[in-house]
Amino acid sequence: MISVDRPETSFTRMVDATPEDYAVISRHSVDFMQGLPDRILGHLELLAHDTGGYAVDRLTHCLQTATRAHRDGRDEEYVACALVHDIGDTLASLNHSELAAVIVEPFVSEENHWIVKHHGIFQGYYFFHHLGLDRNMRDRYRDHPYWQACAHFCGAYDQNSFDPHYDTLPLEFFEPLVRRLFATPKRSIYLASAG
Repeated sequence: MISVDRPETSFTRMVDATPEDYAVISRHSVDFMQGLPDRILGHLELLAHDTGGYAVDRLTHCLQTATRAHRDGRDEEYVACALVHDIGDTLASLNHSELAAVIVEPFVSEENHWIVKHHGIFQGYYFFHHLGLDRNMRDRYRDHPYWQACAHFCGAYDQNSFDPHYDTLPLEFFEPLVRRLFATPKRSIYLASAG
């Protein structure tokens, strides 16, 4: 039986669920989704606790990347991607780009999603050779229509955003943008994969 105070389902196996159960779950999902911008902002703040050995902490790097994109006249979606491009550093250190891409995918264009997903390899152009890796690893995507856009993102905004003296905009400046972008998905990943 569903409680009026706190409606919850009672099934223990999805195979036993009913449409009524999923009406309850859908209501909870809507409420939970409304908190996504807060969770993203909170996770970005976690990046302030580590520098990774760089001259600035990871949050400052993200803020500088977004600040540069904003000052260059990029649209809000692009700036938001610049802001969250390294949000995966804390949980997916070896594939942070992919985690960030999964987060932004329902909310951004295919091109911006591709940039976020591949920026790690493209950023490698600037340092992989110092680690004994192929700095031209990004060239495996040379024929992709978004290759140049990702190379530009890394060259113009990402690789040069480790400057402790740069006039970086604070997270509060970007908060309204995050709230707008992550309020409503542009596309459903489930519906896209079904069709």
